[in-house]
Amino acid sequence: MASKELIQAVKGYEQYISKNGIDETVLKAMGKAANVAIVTEGDHDYGLGITDKVKRLINKFLLDKQGYDIWKLEKWASENGQIVTLVELYYEMLLLETYDNFESFCLYMERKRPYTKRFYQPRRKTLHVVVEDLQLLEDGRYKFYGLSMPARTGKSTICIFFLCWVGLKRPNAHNAMGGHSGILAKGFHKELLNFIVTEEYTYAEMYSLWHPGCDLLTDKSADEYTITLDKPDRFATFTCRGIEGTWTGAVDISKDGYLYVDDLVRDREHSLSPTRMENTYRDYQNIMVDRKNDGAKELMVGTLWNVLDPLERIRKAHEGDSDYFFRKIPALNENDESNFAYDVNGFSTEYYKNLRNELELADWMAKYQQAPFVREGLTFPLDTLRYFDGNVPVEKKHRVWAACDPAFGGGDSASMPICDDYGGTEKYIIDWVHDKRSVGYTVPEIVDKICEHYITKLKIEKNRGGDLFASQIQKEMEARGVSHCKIELKNAPNTISKVDKIVGYSDYVKKNFIFLKPELKKSTDDFIYKPSEQYLKALDEMGMFSAEGKNQHEDSADGLTQLAMMFDSGKRRQTKVTKSRI
Repeated sequence: MASKELIQAVKGYEQYISKNGIDETVLKAMGKAANVAIVTEGDHDYGLGITDKVKRLINKFLLDKQGYDIWKLEKWASENGQIVTLVELYYEMLLLETYDNFESFCLYMERKRPYTKRFYQPRRKTLHVVVEDLQLLEDGRYKFYGLSMPARTGKSTICIFFLCWVGLKRPNAHNAMGGHSGILAKGFHKELLNFIVTEEYTYAEMYSLWHPGCDLLTDKSADEYTITLDKPDRFATFTCRGIEGTWTGAVDISKDGYLYVDDLVRDREHSLSPTRMENTYRDYQNIMVDRKNDGAKELMVGTLWNVLDPLERIRKAHEGDSDYFFRKIPALNENDESNFAYDVNGFSTEYYKNLRNELELADWMAKYQQAPFVREGLTFPLDTLRYFDGNVPVEKKHRVWAACDPAFGGGDSASMPICDDYGGTEKYIIDWVHDKRSVGYTVPEIVDKICEHYITKLKIEKNRGGDLFASQIQKEMEARGVSHCKIELKNAPNTISKVDKIVGYSDYVKKNFIFLKPELKKSTDDFIYKPSEQYLKALDEMGMFSAEGKNQHEDSADGLTQLAMMFDSGKRRQTKVTKSRI
């Protein structure tokens, strides 16, 4: 704990600034106080409060006097080989923060490097959010962090920086870094060593501050891809392995260590084989995860190739679990601009747009937008559907009908597409309830839509509790005095499966139903209708429905098919049903 004398001295500096303003002398004095608090007296919390204040005061001083911040001054000093007092003081504050703050570690790590050779600073505008996520992972907010970004955007390097930081804090912990091959593991090992031992980086300086008198590197093996810091141990501080390498008996991940998994999928050919993807996932579970001790955390990064990618499977399996956090950063943001137009070695908006024009939609969405979907056997490819701009022919006679695939929570969605029907093939899907919450939320929500759109007929299948769901909607309608909507309860066909039914009516859906353009959600223009978040989720789920494989959810496709059956009933034609391969 900080001494009373130190606390009193800092209060005196603050009073001086309040009375006389900021000057270099008082900033230096506060910097020395921060050093005493953290290094001498061991009070990191109090000392970090001082370092943060000194950094803010330096920036304020520069902005008020010169009109620019510390990093513009630092860049000039670096490029011109000049030593500037305020820059040196700012870096002293960063050094004192490197044990507790990951971003300070990243910035101080590269202080000797010219700006054009630095990794983090030129990419900070995008990678800052990743650094914040990793800080929360280390601070115990999460047990698992998943990161997906396009290739060559810095995801692996920032994670190797993170592992270096973990080694700086806990050199005797055991960490493992794994990937799809030994070649990849060799690259991890080489980059780790480069960061730790070369004078181009400041790792040794930071290590000597936090571990005075301790050896930095006590063992390394180019054959085993291991690095040991501080005390020699049976298991290394860092062990790098391909997934096909030897893990049992050779790798240990201590309770204060990390399993870092990077790019388990080798290439596009690998991703297109369901069998290989399943084997990869099982190997990850049985070989890599098996080496974690109780309490060890996990960091998994990669480029999402498709929905079978291990990272995507883990995300779906732990949806809603607060111990798991996933970050996706696509090539192009919501404004169709590059997220990776870095100052150094970046990728421009034009670069990504050209790629988008050249690649197949599935490849673009998966590798660059981090939105993988099933490639083969899609029943409702989104680019084959009909769309409208939010306006409907209001002057024509029409009716509003809806169909609902009921759900009672537990992962499935109550899915109710709402159709404004003008006859023939002019059937506009104007709204959509697609909600995973319990009936306490979805039933009132559905009745809200019945009133909002003046829905006159709602179809619900009796099966799987549909009759109970319908009765609750009826009670809610009666309680509100709503009588214009007739609920139609029907048994689901028992001669064909749900998948066959969806496939059988898919041509009808694609021919007759017209959907809201997804981009209207972000438009500021006035339209009669705009897609809601639930609408877009339902559309995305429908676009991933495949007759050739297991679907995680079929709710939106089923609700839409029931709607098609409503309009199609009474016509004298037989629906052609194609048997699925399931």
